[in-house]
Order: sequence, then structure tokens, then C-alpha cells
Amino acid sequence: MENSFTTIPPAEEGLFSPGGPTQTFNPPQSPSTTNYRLNHLAIRIKDPSRSLHFYVDLLGMRIIFTMNAGPFTIYYLGHPPPQTDLDEWAKCTSQIPVMTRTSGLLELYHVHGSDEVTTGNVPPNLGFAHLGFTVPDVRVAVERLRENGVRILKDLGVCTRESVPLSEWEEERGIGRGEIHENYAWFFEHFAMVADPDGYSVELIPQDM
Repeated sequence: MENSFTTIPPAEEGLFSPGGPTQTFNPPQSPSTTNYRLNHLAIRIKDPSRSLHFYVDLLGMRIIFTMNAGPFTIYYLGHPPPQTDLDEWAKCTSQIPVMTRTSGLLELYHVHGSDEVTTGNVPPNLGFAHLGFTVPDVRVAVERLRENGVRILKDLGVCTRESVPLSEWEEERGIGRGEIHENYAWFFEHFAMVADPDGYSVELIPQDM
């Protein structure tokens, strides 16, 4: 199959580019990937009780199903529609034909007895960056999380280079230097970042802006 991205042109700093760095960046849609969708994201956790409290009680997700597979247990979470019978929603969504067609699900993956979790933001395992949640009011959400002992990584209204989540390894090597471009700064000020119980970064973005 032809690689559409063998040469990616450098993007202009501060330029917001729908579709990519150039107006013709995206290749034509292929019949072979029609109806492909991002279904879920899985992250390793150390303590199900702490993680479920964070994602269910504090971020409004609900459990679709759990399964002890022997070596590990998985917890599938999603956001139900408002005023929904949660038992019926979970029963319906957990059915394979529905679940495989539902986007935005989160799988908490707990290997029994393991207390090792790499968040993807600590060398040498850099890779995973963060989870993103949209909320009606970021300020209210941040204060509620703060009151519940959640660590705030970047508060609302903060827009400094120091607030960019770089690792010490990157800091020491001068990677990711430079100030936040003014074209992005207005958006940067409107979202916050917090840490979940395992240290994963969670971004809170306003639904209306």
C-alpha cells in the first residue's frame, strides 16, 4: 500500500491547519477503511478502587462491564446520555454489536498484583501524552477535583512555557524550548490538566468556547 506520508512538510509555527500542514494533506478516503472508528483507549492501573473513584465519581464516567480474565481484570467505562437508566444503558452498551460501534470508551487494565505503571511521560518510556475530557465548565471541574485531592498539573488561565508537560529528560536536553505561540496561547489558557491516581495526565477542555 502506498504511504501517503513519506514526506511531511514542516508546519508554519502558530498556524492552525484543518486537515494538516497543507490544504491537500489528507489523502482521499479509501473504501478499505470505510466505517473505521477509534473505539477505546486502554491504560494500565495499579489500584482499581482509586482509579474508578477518579473516572466515575469525579469525571462522570460509568461502568459498562468488568471482566476478571484470570491474569488481569478489565473495567470498561463510558459516558452515558443524560437521564439514562444506567442498568439498561450498561446492559445495552456491553452487547458486542453496540460496544464495537461506540466511540470514546476507556478501558482500565489491571494486572493482578502489579504495582508498576508507566504513564508515557517518564524516560525511557516517553510516548503516551494524555487523556482529553470535555466539560461544561473547566473552572468548576478543576475546583471540584482540587477539593477531592486531585493534583493540578496546569491550572485554568495559565499559559507559560513552564506549564508545558515536558519530562526532566527533555528539560535537561533543551527539547521543546520556545514560548507558546500567541495563536495557540488563547486556547492553552482555556484548558487545564490534572493527574489521575496513577499519574496519567488528563486534559479538561471546555465544551463551549
